[in-house]
Amino acid sequence: MSTPASSSSSVTEEKQAPTLAELVRKYDTENLIEFLKEQKDLQLDETHFEILRNEITGRTFLKLTKEEFMQDGLKRGPATTLADYAKEIKEKKLRAFSSYRSLREVLLRYDLDSDGTESIPLFTLPTYEIQDNDKHFAHCMAEILVRLKNYGTLLVDSLESMRNEYVVALLHSALHIVRDDTQKEFNMRPQHEITGEKSTGRVDYAIKETEDLICITEDKQHKVPMGYAQNIAQLESSFETNKKKRKASEAFDDDFDYLYGIVTTGKYGILIVFLMITSLKIIHKF
Repeated sequence: MSTPASSSSSVTEEKQAPTLAELVRKYDTENLIEFLKEQKDLQLDETHFEILRNEITGRTFLKLTKEEFMQDGLKRGPATTLADYAKEIKEKKLRAFSSYRSLREVLLRYDLDSDGTESIPLFTLPTYEIQDNDKHFAHCMAEILVRLKNYGTLLVDSLESMRNEYVVALLHSALHIVRDDTQKEFNMRPQHEITGEKSTGRVDYAIKETEDLICITEDKQHKVPMGYAQNIAQLESSFETNKKKRKASEAFDDDFDYLYGIVTTGKYGILIVFLMITSLKIIHKF
């Protein structure tokens, strides 16, 4: 339970961001169509998508020319639009999570013109009382006390490797407690790579239920607003990842319309709920 994720700076560095084409190339027909539907400026309708359903996958889409789209039944306008967009995709880079430095930039997507967390709507979380005799809670406290004895007080400028040891102890214990309460299976993946439609990179910790991502944790030394910005981008990409794994009929199931995010400095955490379908709602401090 106490083994921390590797904290080497070389591990946490983002690899070079791939092109959007590398993502689209993996799409099957329905994922490709869902992706194109989200590009409102293409001005495509269901008649165009029905033509694309003729076994055109992401890999095929990127190779088609205007003339070939027209041969498949599209008129000159949409055929030109799709051929041009396929060319744009080949040249467009995905953005690394680490490149999000401004909280204002991210919040503007949700009509929140602010660079502070105070502008984010509050919500109330249900509470769960952990008993003092809970074995997982007791084990967690014992681990934290051992670290405090060996490391001393956790300071704001403490090394990332030290902070990670506290974070990982809390996360493992929380998962055990939730697993006992819900009878559901969860697993945690440190340095988990996530690729969405706009952003990509590794997250410090990803928590999954079966194959679905449900919680993303970002460890920041003291730049909490930047942590928010990056965590929101990570949650967006996580939602897109989840959606691609499900059938169209399940894409907006009530069980999957939100994700949880945690931004932590090791001394305190901020829990984020991201309502992907409706609006951005954040913040319960603990």
